[in-house]
Amino acid sequence: MKIKEAVAALSALAQETRLRTYRLLIEAGPEGVPAGQISGALRVAPPALSFHLKELSLAGLVSSRQEGRFLYYSADFERMAALMTFLTHNCCQGMPQECLTVMETALSECCLPDSKRKPARRP
Repeated sequence: MKIKEAVAALSALAQETRLRTYRLLIEAGPEGVPAGQISGALRVAPPALSFHLKELSLAGLVSSRQEGRFLYYSADFERMAALMTFLTHNCCQGMPQECLTVMETALSECCLPDSKRKPARRP
């Protein structure tokens, strides 16, 4: 990923409604969520949601597909991985093994089934 692409992705996520939308799509997985369901879950008016989904799409973070009358949106997990890789590329002064435990722990917290997750620590 090039720096301009990373800036575009981070800029798209630097807005509350778009970040909430993106997190909802990440939780939903590759099958995605219909636009109406996103609108209802986040209590965002359809025209406003359409604007935010367009911004996420332009940044390459989400894609859409039509099924009948419904438009489904899903997160682009490859793009998310590319952004995470870009952000951690020079982790720990070129010694990623030093950061690996932290990253593995963070990923296990978000990506394991609920039954295997560790309870989240609260400060």
